[in-house]
Amino acid sequence: MKKSSSILVNKNTITSIAIGGFDGMHVAHQELFKNLDEHGAIVSIESGYANLTPKRYRQEYSIYPIYYYVLDSIKHLEGDLFVKLLNEEFPKLKKIVVGYDFCFGKNRKYCTEKLKELFDGVVVVIDEIKVENIPVHSRVIREYLKDGDIQMANKLLGKEYKIYGQQITGQGLGAKNFVPTINLKVKEFLLPKEGVYITKTILDNKEYNSITFLGHRVTTDGSYAVETHILDEEIKDNNYTTQIKFIKKIRDNQKFESFEELKNQILKDINLTKDYFINIY
Repeated sequence: MKKSSSILVNKNTITSIAIGGFDGMHVAHQELFKNLDEHGAIVSIESGYANLTPKRYRQEYSIYPIYYYVLDSIKHLEGDLFVKLLNEEFPKLKKIVVGYDFCFGKNRKYCTEKLKELFDGVVVVIDEIKVENIPVHSRVIREYLKDGDIQMANKLLGKEYKIYGQQITGQGLGAKNFVPTINLKVKEFLLPKEGVYITKTILDNKEYNSITFLGHRVTTDGSYAVETHILDEEIKDNNYTTQIKFIKKIRDNQKFESFEELKNQILKDINLTKDYFINIY
């Protein structure tokens, strides 16, 4: 079990843990965390498929230290051995918090009732959480993102969906012929459906109103791009780690017959985005 590098806590002081996958750190996960005491911690079971909040970004969404199990290293354990491992790792453990659908051990054949039998302490089981009658699960949020329904995804997350990217050199067309953009290479995160979005872009810990395109450049070279335009700001330094928070989708990706038509649409998108921020903030 590996300790998060963000918060260093002696495991001998931990008295309660929440166990789960925790990709997304969404509103249902936060309900689990509310049941931890002041000496609580999060045990994240890593399957290798997390792409809403990949492992190294998860800590920013909790005050509790996060420890990681690699699923492949523990999935062979029978239920009693899994609980024994937890007790060895956290010698003062008195409470375990899990979701209603939590299962563990070899072939996932042990679930919440068995956990209550095997663990000599309190087991808190959180019922399914719903938002607007929609069950909150990471898999559900992924589907909303793939459909481009950012607003519903954000409601289930309890925050604006955010990605991190490394700045790269783009086509060079934006600054010359259209509007300047920051081009990003995004590796670990699930990207929403292709299109144009109202966003916030964070550079050097400062947040800017922005508009972001992601998708294939069907009017130009056909390559896939993630590029964001900062509204009413001139950004010269391109060495910042870049974060993008998605707020609302404006339109799908589409092909235009000319650069001029594309430019006109971009300007319309920018004006719509400016109006949004004026009316909302």
